[in-house]
Amino acid sequence: MAAADKIRDGEILLEMKDVHMLFGKVIALAGVNLEIRKGEIHSVIGPNGAGKTVMMNIINGLYRPQQGEIFYKEKKINFLKPYERSKLGLARTFQKVEVFGGMTVLDNIRLGRHIHYKSGIFSGSWYFGKTAREENKHRAFIEEEIIDLLEIEQIRNKPVGMLPYGLQKRVELGRALALEPELLILDEPLAGLNLEEVEDMARFILDINEEKRWQVTCLLVEHDMGVVMDLSHRVFVLNFGNMIIDGTPKEVQNNPEVIKAYLGEDDLYSTRK
Repeated sequence: MAAADKIRDGEILLEMKDVHMLFGKVIALAGVNLEIRKGEIHSVIGPNGAGKTVMMNIINGLYRPQQGEIFYKEKKINFLKPYERSKLGLARTFQKVEVFGGMTVLDNIRLGRHIHYKSGIFSGSWYFGKTAREENKHRAFIEEEIIDLLEIEQIRNKPVGMLPYGLQKRVELGRALALEPELLILDEPLAGLNLEEVEDMARFILDINEEKRWQVTCLLVEHDMGVVMDLSHRVFVLNFGNMIIDGTPKEVQNNPEVIKAYLGEDDLYSTRK
């Protein structure tokens, strides 16, 4: 059995059932159903205004749908706040980089560890015993795992606001990984990057999905069709809030409705080269 087939028979990590989202009279999502299984890279594509970011905001907890249910590891999470979903194992990067420009790379990434700290107020105030040991453990994880993975050792102590956009994207990814998520939502991680940066980011996504140390399930929203078709196990296509297809990259590339609504003949050809 192929690896992709094994994933499709595996555990459902996140499920959306008949989800509707309206803004006034504008239908953002119309009865969307989605299953994301553990271990896969599941991409969401569609033209601008299709409802992709709305969908991510619902999963993340920024929006609450008017109708439908969202389950994470069989637990209904409709009414959980974003930080409560983070504690369950969801993390996210954003379409526009959300970093603290005046803080260093290390400090930005350390912010992602906050949900894992267990020390109390007393030991934390004096920084001794359990707190010191815990801090050293978290620091080692960030410096030996995340910094090394993302190849940002040389900039670890630099203010993020002074870094090029592509490196800021890496820092935001590092902060999300500091949460040690089981499901990572990547909202257009390649937007604004040059070719070399795109190749690096695609490699990082593959590493966090495939490497034994990480094995993070990824929900990827992206416009770069070449990368989407190369990385994804499954591709979910939205158009004006409606699902066209949720299938393998090959099924999506050959679907006439997808070609008409989004890919187009030229883009479709480029994904097959």
